[in-house]
Amino acid sequence: MLDPTSVAAISAVLGAVGSGMANEAGKWAWESTGGAVRRIVGREVPAPVAPDERDDVARMVHDRIHADPQLAASWNAFAARMRRAPAPARAARSNLPASIRFFTDRKEAMKQLQREASRRPDGRPRLALVHGPDGMGSSTLAVHFGAQPTRLFPDGRIYADLGGGGAVGARDVGTVLRALLRQLRVPDEEMPTGTDELGEFFRHCVADRRLLVVLDHAYSATQVRPFLTSAPGVFTILVARAPFPGIDAVRVPVGPLSDRDAVRLLTDITDKSTVAAARATLPSLLQRCGGSPYALRAAAHQLSAPTLPAHRAEPDGDPVRGAAEDNYRLLAPESARLYRLMALRGWPAFDAATAARTTDRDPGATAEILVDLADRMLLERSASGTADDRYHYRHAVRAHAEAAAVREDGIAACSAALARTLSAYAELAASAAHQALPESWRVPEPAEDGDGPRYEDRGAALDALLAEAGNLVEAVRCAEESGDPDTAVRLCRALWPLQLKAGHHEMLLPALRIGTRLADTHRPTSPDAGALHAQLAHTLTELRRWQEAETAARAAARAEQAAGHKRGHASAVEFLGLLRLRQWRYEEAYECFEEAGSILDTMGEQDQGTADLPRARALLERHRGRALRGTGPREEARERLGTALRFFRSSGDAYNTARTLTDLAESRLDEENAEAALPLIEEAITTLDGQSAEYQLLYLRRMRDSCATG
Repeated sequence: MLDPTSVAAISAVLGAVGSGMANEAGKWAWESTGGAVRRIVGREVPAPVAPDERDDVARMVHDRIHADPQLAASWNAFAARMRRAPAPARAARSNLPASIRFFTDRKEAMKQLQREASRRPDGRPRLALVHGPDGMGSSTLAVHFGAQPTRLFPDGRIYADLGGGGAVGARDVGTVLRALLRQLRVPDEEMPTGTDELGEFFRHCVADRRLLVVLDHAYSATQVRPFLTSAPGVFTILVARAPFPGIDAVRVPVGPLSDRDAVRLLTDITDKSTVAAARATLPSLLQRCGGSPYALRAAAHQLSAPTLPAHRAEPDGDPVRGAAEDNYRLLAPESARLYRLMALRGWPAFDAATAARTTDRDPGATAEILVDLADRMLLERSASGTADDRYHYRHAVRAHAEAAAVREDGIAACSAALARTLSAYAELAASAAHQALPESWRVPEPAEDGDGPRYEDRGAALDALLAEAGNLVEAVRCAEESGDPDTAVRLCRALWPLQLKAGHHEMLLPALRIGTRLADTHRPTSPDAGALHAQLAHTLTELRRWQEAETAARAAARAEQAAGHKRGHASAVEFLGLLRLRQWRYEEAYECFEEAGSILDTMGEQDQGTADLPRARALLERHRGRALRGTGPREEARERLGTALRFFRSSGDAYNTARTLTDLAESRLDEENAEAALPLIEEAITTLDGQSAEYQLLYLRRMRDSCATG
């Protein structure tokens, strides 16, 4: 049994608490850990970020508690309070795309996958690299294998699209890891905040499972390495267009179908009589399709078409683009125009409303066109997890559609269409953000002439932002490249409710970096510059990139001060103090809160945000109390917390009332005074009842249990 006072055990406690900061209770625990370390070591110790820093802190604690039995007892009591019961294993929720009905000529490839999946464990990862050109069915092979009935994967099958297309189109590692963990039914609030920790956490979650992992559209060893595990029960299938070095995997090539198998596939899709009736045109169709299952499926309906347009050969001979061209030439003009204009950007998952704005057409008719384009395999249906239908393009098909747009619509019409798309996303984002967080001065009100959608409640508005998150990030990129900094900044400002309420920081970070850069360049003295630097600082803090977060917070303070926006200036300085709390730098945190309070004291009726001053001052009092609790003067800390508590109680702010009660209870537990802490904990639990605060309640109940057993 591991000695609870060993360096390894102490480091494990620090690591477990640090990895739990995705929820509010986890942040409380981390802050309390800093105070406990300071009391034991006898001086301020910077919060560790990397594993070696964590071990260094653990050694400091170890040396002190082994020299002082009272400190050892104090650490053991604290560690018991922080200890979390292991989360129960949950059955995976498969996110594999649907397999296909007709699957032809891949028996040898299926056997290779089966052999790797079922071989005896020998310490090597079970890993296969399925590779083949676009449209040859490499992704379909991996999905079809995963869909087969088998006892090899009783714990589930999970899937992620890595984005492919080189480094520009690739999805962020942290975003993909979170998507896989959600399929393992791990709530976002239980996931670590840092990307490195996420990879370690993912490998821990799959260590004892018998699981299939499919990673589609991979392109390099560096990209896939964070997802690989040597767990004996996990079989990982990588899917790529071409093999790449640096991965020790079974290579499974997927080439073109023979003419015989191609005819068999066409027969399965249509019927024998249709194929027989097309004997005259069949050889040329087979030649154009080049053995590509995608091209054959896309061309199957042409066998029974009474007339076909003259074939326009693709210059590179790509069968996927050739099939797209053949189907495109059969479209009605309105369908063809929509097909072209929505391909001007790689929108991750667009819907009929956005497509209708882009083409300036009726949403109902647009929805019907999108269904038809998907049926013709010119669009792919997205597994968006939302109630509405969403679509995206296959890479080669989008390249065909974009080229057709430039050729047939011209640069001016394409630019106008993109402007309409950007306007649609900007209006939706501004409207949804304001409805999701109407009380926040950080969320600008929508334009008076805006025609954004209305939502049933705050939750529905936040869900709408979440559904569009990938599109909004792409819209920010598009606005920058289109020379439209104002729209890019508006879009970024509207991301604040997502950052605050839903996380997804890895996904949003590129957009926030663009937004701050554009605001600094084009609007350096506007409130937008300060607001966006503050948003960037928030996301960097949540990702534990603390040095970058400090730079962004200081930039926010400078920009807000230059803009004469006192409320924003105070908030930026306050945020720097909160960052200092996260870093266990309590004295500096207190100084920041004092400075923020001084800025608030200079505000007059003419300043923006004066209505929020009483609440802002109460929050600063709570923060001062938290900082003082870390430095040691507990009575003064409790006085500050008590002042904040009286305001929150009188204003009916249940959430902040419970947070402050928790701070007060922990200040009593710092003194090992469970009798004084218990009624505060009970009141906090009662206050949070019905507030959808599951993790805070779990944390409080653990505190209550420690009082009962202490």
